[in-house]
Amino acid sequence: MDFEKIFSHNEAWIAEKLSIDRDYFDKLSKGQKPEVLYIGCSDSRVATEELLGAKPGEVFVHRNIANMVISIDLNVMSVITYAVEHLKVKQIIVCGHYYCSGVKAAMEAKDLGLLNPWLRNIRDVYRIHKDELNVIKDPDEKYNRLAELNVEEQCINLIKTAAVQKAFIERDLRVHGWIFDIRSGKLIDMRINFKKILKEIMEIYNLNEGKSIF
Repeated sequence: MDFEKIFSHNEAWIAEKLSIDRDYFDKLSKGQKPEVLYIGCSDSRVATEELLGAKPGEVFVHRNIANMVISIDLNVMSVITYAVEHLKVKQIIVCGHYYCSGVKAAMEAKDLGLLNPWLRNIRDVYRIHKDELNVIKDPDEKYNRLAELNVEEQCINLIKTAAVQKAFIERDLRVHGWIFDIRSGKLIDMRINFKKILKEIMEIYNLNEGKSIF
């Protein structure tokens, strides 16, 4: 990337947008009404809007290492609360990807300093699913299966939150777990059975005074 050309690229981008619609930036400044919250990985190879074919204003985006939804991470919790309670998004996507560097780092027995507390959350996913993962002999297959299971667990963490549970009751909010296959460019819907998962965990995680969220 030629850092010195960033501003000239910006000028060219502005000119291109205005050539199509003279009021483009005026409309953009009026506010946002996205219907989708996307929680993805910070990996530089996974460009959210390009991946989804989305235009500015259509997707509210949060990205971090390995697309984690951690209950004590005020950043992601604030994003979820704002998106669900104030923007009233209709869809939430947790999107991981194959060959995720964060997932790979969590699989290695190394001291990574400040990253240790963050990666421990992925290692916890490994611990929960170790019986399944430990029978997989191929390293890449095991690596990518953990990326899939991590997406599933982060979706579960998402539906444990009060904001999401309340939205399930009040409106037709939907949660999706996806994987991006970097080698093919394909998006894969994991088709996670959230109703089944919710039935299994609501005895412990129901935050709506016993109200059914189905």
